[in-house]
Formats: sequence, C-alpha cells, structure tokens
Amino acid sequence: MPNSIPAAAVRTRVRIPLRFADGYSVTAEVATFHGLVDGAEHIALVLGDRTGGTPLVRLHSECLTGDVFGSARCDCGSQLREAAERIDGAGGVLLYLRQEGRGIGLYNKLDAYALQDAGLDTYEANTALGLPEDARDYTPAAQMLAALGVTELDLLTNNPDKARQLRDLGVTVGQTVPTGVHVTQDNLRYLHAKAAHTHHTIALPGLAFLAG
Repeated sequence: MPNSIPAAAVRTRVRIPLRFADGYSVTAEVATFHGLVDGAEHIALVLGDRTGGTPLVRLHSECLTGDVFGSARCDCGSQLREAAERIDGAGGVLLYLRQEGRGIGLYNKLDAYALQDAGLDTYEANTALGLPEDARDYTPAAQMLAALGVTELDLLTNNPDKARQLRDLGVTVGQTVPTGVHVTQDNLRYLHAKAAHTHHTIALPGLAFLAG
C-alpha cells in the first residue's frame, strides 16, 4: 500500500454464526478496525479456508433496504447472500462497507428513489439532488485488507471501478469474478442503468456490456 495511505489495525476479532433468509448458514470471523481514514465502522467477514491460493474478496456497500428488508428495487441483498456462500467456498473476505446509497446516505437514497419513480434513472436521481453519481472511496477497504494481510486477491464484483480503485491504492487484483445476475421486475431498470452508465458486467436483455 502506498505510504501516503495510513495503516489501519485490527481492533477485534469475533466468530459469529450467520443465517440468511433462505436458511443458508455460515460462520464468519468478523473483524473491526482502528485507524480507518473515514472513521466509519466498516467490518470484514473472513470466510472459509484462506490457506493457499488467492483469496476471493467482495467489497459490499451497505444497503439497509436490500440487505435487511429484502427490497426488490436493487440486487444488493441477493449479491450479499451469494457472496457469503461463494467466499466461504473459496476462502476469502467479505468487506461490509458503510456506504449506503453509493455513499450518499439512507435518506438521500430514499429521496433518489422518489425521483426514480418520476422517471429518472439511479444516476440521474443522485445528480438531480446535487449529489455525486457514486461517492464511494475504497481507501478504507484497502486499509482493511492490508491489516488482514491481504495484498493480492481475486475480486467478486460487477463494478469495474472497485478493481480500478483498489489497484490505484496498491492492491494486486488478479481476476475479476462477476456475481450472478439477480433480476426482478422491480430492479430491471436499475440494472440496465448500471450496465449502460458505469459498464457493470451484467448480462441483461438487449445489453451485454463487458468491463474493460
């Protein structure tokens, strides 16, 4: 990691048995941290056997509506559930980052939903509120990985910006592994916007964008 990025340290490690809504269960070693640059309470879930091989890592941004309440307007809850099982099978880390609404916060995200109901897409709604399309900075993620001793990884994501930011922060990203496509009647327009606007690797009817 570049010297300009301050080091973080593991604060606590605790094992927590997790159970998802569909009954899938897994035990994670959950780590908290000192020294993260944004001061937020991000956590890391270490899953599976990390001995040997390249760890599989996901940077998952918090989504209260999707992760907790099962909202069908996004694919976040489904991606979180998928990531837990895939990382447990491969061995690696799921970083749960407190970046609600691509970093704009819960209330602003719900305000953006109201604008989407009026016809704007997810990115247009953010800018109409005077907010960034995507405010996420993955510097804390790079700090957390370094504190866990992860300097090289395969990244579970459809978002090319995550790999780009991690590489710029000195993390070696080998393969970029896409998640599944979790389409509902309510999130199809949202997924189309992500594929068309920010080149997420999501294969949808009429769209087959591949991240460069």
